[in-house]
Amino acid sequence: MHGHDAGDFYREARDDLAGPLDGVRVLDVTKVWSGPLTSAILADMGADVIRVELPHGRDGEVPPRIPGTGLSWFRQTVNRNKRSAGLDLREPAGRETFLRLVSTADVVVENYRPGTLDGWGVGWAQCRAVRPDLVFVSISGWGQYGDRRTEAAYDPIVQAASGWMALNGPPGAGPVRAPTFLADELAGLHGAIGALGALWHRARTGEGQHVDVAMFDAMLAGSAGLHTLAAAGRPPDRWGNQTDFVVPSNVYDCADGQVYLAVALDRHWRELAEAMDRPELARAPGFGRAADRLANRVEVDATVAGWCRGRPADAVVAALVARGLTVSRVRSVAEVAADPYLAQREMLQPTVLSDGSIAPIVGPAAKFSRTPTRVRHGAPTPGQHTAQVLDELGPVPVEVAKKTYDTTC
Repeated sequence: MHGHDAGDFYREARDDLAGPLDGVRVLDVTKVWSGPLTSAILADMGADVIRVELPHGRDGEVPPRIPGTGLSWFRQTVNRNKRSAGLDLREPAGRETFLRLVSTADVVVENYRPGTLDGWGVGWAQCRAVRPDLVFVSISGWGQYGDRRTEAAYDPIVQAASGWMALNGPPGAGPVRAPTFLADELAGLHGAIGALGALWHRARTGEGQHVDVAMFDAMLAGSAGLHTLAAAGRPPDRWGNQTDFVVPSNVYDCADGQVYLAVALDRHWRELAEAMDRPELARAPGFGRAADRLANRVEVDATVAGWCRGRPADAVVAALVARGLTVSRVRSVAEVAADPYLAQREMLQPTVLSDGSIAPIVGPAAKFSRTPTRVRHGAPTPGQHTAQVLDELGPVPVEVAKKTYDTTC
């Protein structure tokens, strides 16, 4: 059984592998966030990810810049652990070189609008012709089939279309966009999961396949089954910071900040009643059972709010954690970034960036005890590894080499 520190967790770790996907080659033909995230997850796991950079790509220009570096947080965050080769897939020379790369690859990840890569001559059909057991992951707004397949989409468009935006925010308010790229994040995660599933199938059967991930589908799959309720005739309501089936559950003001706490089980309610020095509430009418608390939401919520209001937030958290209850201080992103626990969990890793500066980059969430994942290096400059990648391919026709895009994008 594992102990309580990183040294014990990683006691069987190997240092001869980049991660569990060591030896897997991935070609990244992506832009913006969802596709780059899929390949970043695979790169974190040790795959050799070659980012194929088209001329005049703009990912490196997205503000804000990481302070003291001049580099875009966007590119540095989601292109960690990758190599970069400059190829113009719209030109015959770039297309020829790319298909040669495909013949050496295990996975291709792309997130262009359906039909785009086909038009360039490097789509699923053309790629599988040179690598029959290829895993080809396509991420798009609406999927590879269906009436909306050719429509453009960005993250907030899909948040709006999926019903998620209408659910977000307090009751009575207008729709609210999630402050992160939620649709992109979920699609990127499903893209990585799909690639891993297809690689496992290939390992057993030798068969490659096309993996289709729609941002729209990913949002539905990541909505806690609420669309099932809606389709069955019980559309969910907007609850803001509360949960419709858990009382109490809310943000509560304290003397010096705010906490979020949620108590679902009756035995946990008894613990909360003791913590509030109100043990009689454990069995009081309207309080003692979960069903009663649901029906008595306003009074229960006001009781908890009154107890929190005059106490320091840290004192509230300490009292409830000591009783095994679920609670957290509501923190800003800046406060979280300064939390020493991130270092314990390896979630902000000091990383050398392409300009030689050092900045903290968010690390992989999945920890592997035998094949550790980590941020091995920062994002490459566009085309940084083109010559290296071409050398690995072997002799390249002179006319192809001349036209290969190998400096900056």
